[in-house]
Amino acid sequence: MRVFFDTSAFVKRYISEAGTDAVLGWCDQATEIILSGIALPEIISAFCRLQREARITDTQYRQLKSLLLADIEDAAICDLTPAVLAKAISSLEKSVLRGMDAIHIGSAVALKADVFISADQRQLDAAARMGLRVEFV
Repeated sequence: MRVFFDTSAFVKRYISEAGTDAVLGWCDQATEIILSGIALPEIISAFCRLQREARITDTQYRQLKSLLLADIEDAAICDLTPAVLAKAISSLEKSVLRGMDAIHIGSAVALKADVFISADQRQLDAAARMGLRVEFV
């Protein structure tokens, strides 16, 4: 099963919070993990914020970053192609969304994900309007 994670979901793989167990379960079920190219800088941004807020140490930051970089070696990373941008624009025209959320949806549609995983209900509603099977974590 090709499982697409938006940033709000995939970050739960590294930071224990509500939904982490569900994310780990979806990762175990996936034959392929799919991420948008924007997920990496968004996740690193979350790690940096946690570090600035002293919620994680410098050592923990480096460990989390290393885990993430190792994990994405096996993931399918979707580039910003004209097809992705067209699908993102279509999702923006059909739903109230932030631009980055639309890029995640456009990426999932373009790569024909079997399921779209997010912790953002508004994004999930928009993804469903684009024909994706969605799951909240």
